[in-house]
Amino acid sequence: MTLDELKGEKVGICVSGGLDSRTVTKRCVELGIDVACFTADLAQPDEEDIADVVEKMAPCGASTSVVDLKANMADACFAVLKAQATYDGDYWNTTGIARAVTVHGLLPEMKAAGCTVLAHGATGRGNDQMRFERYTNVLAPDMKVYAPWRDPVLLEQFPGRKQMAEYLQGHGIEAFAGGEQRYSTDGNLAGLSHEAEDLESLETACTIVETTMGVWPVDAPDEQEDVTIQIEAGKAVAINGQKLDRLAMMLEANRVAGRNGVGMKNALENRIIGIKSRGVYEAPGMDLIGTCLQSVYQATMDRRAANLFGEMSRLVANQIYDGRYFEPAATAALAAIDSLTACASGTVTVGLYKGNVHFLSLTDCPASLYNEADSSMEESAGLNPVSSQGYAEIQSVEARALARAGQIRDRL
Repeated sequence: MTLDELKGEKVGICVSGGLDSRTVTKRCVELGIDVACFTADLAQPDEEDIADVVEKMAPCGASTSVVDLKANMADACFAVLKAQATYDGDYWNTTGIARAVTVHGLLPEMKAAGCTVLAHGATGRGNDQMRFERYTNVLAPDMKVYAPWRDPVLLEQFPGRKQMAEYLQGHGIEAFAGGEQRYSTDGNLAGLSHEAEDLESLETACTIVETTMGVWPVDAPDEQEDVTIQIEAGKAVAINGQKLDRLAMMLEANRVAGRNGVGMKNALENRIIGIKSRGVYEAPGMDLIGTCLQSVYQATMDRRAANLFGEMSRLVANQIYDGRYFEPAATAALAAIDSLTACASGTVTVGLYKGNVHFLSLTDCPASLYNEADSSMEESAGLNPVSSQGYAEIQSVEARALARAGQIRDRL
């Protein structure tokens, strides 16, 4: 769609209060297009008060509604954690899953307001344009989508941030084309994504990022902090003995892990549209809970279950990244993960030290497959070592057959 095609429609604009949001909204209002703005409260750690978005958007001439999706975002965090759904470079899919929550949560509000078009401010080179559009298509197939930064008319008028700022200032709207920050940031309860500008150069250190959710490991305390996470069926239910709901659990895990420098990642990821993108990520709580979950999974899954889980985990990670979280493949994989993690309960204690999460103990894990006596290198009442002789002989039959048939290649 183009600006001209929006006339006669009611447009729901997803806004953040930034330069792009204000520019698109003001331009639509100026052209007489009926618009309403919506922003999602995802417990963004980089927003002191989500109501500031309403204040920033007010001079643009359209109303802005804040939709509280904090609990929804917490549920989504737990789904990603349970699936261990990390993408390239162990990135916890924080932005990808947030787009699913945002569109799912804003669409009903837009429909209730009579909107027939969803507009988003994602660029024509990134992932989010595909996510916003696909989620709208699958959740509300009758809703149209307007992508301002793929509209040639708008791009010609606003080729860069300088032109946007000049336009807003010309209408008496305060605008900042960019300050001292040398990158852009997108945040939610799961974590923060930093990219663009100076971070586009691979000669720029990731440490130019000023952390919001915690500290860089070098600035973390010089003493280890021990933390205990209680897991039930693949989901964290308590931290340091305190039972918490999912939102409170994520907030506390972010706070504890963040102050110890946990969850800082630099990644070159493969974008949906086929180009590579450099990002610096903060996800302290996800890293802490995710590492503890991994310890329980290792104890409760046999080799074949673990292999299947790994395949399902990668599938879910890709589905989230590609904006396909609600589609059949993800639904089936998540159901399989629910089955595979049904017995994954236990209490894990870890030590947090300068960005590291060290395993200390696993207790109260009734479904653990680990038997100390069986695996001991010392004399024990476990597996009789002599019993392995028959298994070794059976294995040798195939090995010798391969050798005699000339199918072995010596690569050393």
